[in-house]
Amino acid sequence: MRRFDIVRKRKWFFLVSIVLAIAGMVAMLTMGLNLGTDFKAGTRVQVQLGPGFSSSEVVNLFDQMGLHGAHVTSAGNQGETAVIRLAQKITPEQEATIKQTLKSKYPNALDPEIVSVDPSVARELTQKAFWALLAASVGIIVYMAIRFEYRFAISGVISLLQVVLLVVSIFALLQLEIDLPFIAAVLTIVGYSIHDTIVIFDRIREKMKYAKVKTKSDLEDLVNQSLWETMNRSINTILTVIFAAGALWLLGGQAIRNFSLALLIGLVIGGMSSIFIASQLWVTWRARSLKEAAK
Repeated sequence: MRRFDIVRKRKWFFLVSIVLAIAGMVAMLTMGLNLGTDFKAGTRVQVQLGPGFSSSEVVNLFDQMGLHGAHVTSAGNQGETAVIRLAQKITPEQEATIKQTLKSKYPNALDPEIVSVDPSVARELTQKAFWALLAASVGIIVYMAIRFEYRFAISGVISLLQVVLLVVSIFALLQLEIDLPFIAAVLTIVGYSIHDTIVIFDRIREKMKYAKVKTKSDLEDLVNQSLWETMNRSINTILTVIFAAGALWLLGGQAIRNFSLALLIGLVIGGMSSIFIASQLWVTWRARSLKEAAK
């Protein structure tokens, strides 16, 4: 059976990838990121009030407490949970007032979960998240450069960064909250995606040991064959993580909903990127070396 020539269609995959990356950056620039209190100083109050509560009523309640500018969203399967964000860090006295006021207004309300983050802490967390992602990328490049070669390393990391960009831009488009669990999900995606890419690169490397690759066409045939030989494994792995992350998203509860959604989106995009982008970048780069060597 004739197999689809993935490698020779790589310009189309690159085009789609560039369009998606540009669309993602436009989404982030125009809509901005919905940063959680982990990365933005302020206070987050999460309380179960019961289904059908009025957001405007909750806002008025906070205004009466002198806490102006409250932003209220509903969460939970039946919208029974209120998530209130305040731009300022509250004092212990204000925290006690919130608990007392909510309890008197909503007798059936559970004890609220209140998290306040200082501006310096928010700034520190943002810096640490950035350094964590940078350290992961550098570690991957060093490992793959030693284990394989630098072209594999840089191609793999470029495809990874695109996956991260798309996940962040989807969250920006949907205005979903970006918090510390989201960063944990992104680092998990980075680890999974590079693992899948390494399997494909390893097959290419093994074939390169015995093949006599002299032309660009030889190289494209070799990589195409490698991709198809690992295709079943790649698809089965993607499906497995879809089931696992999907179940986590459906049944894991509100607290980890964004984490599991980021995981679900990122793992699927990461699997696709391993097949359609990472190896194609390497082929393009390696083909130029062949051309220069032939001169």
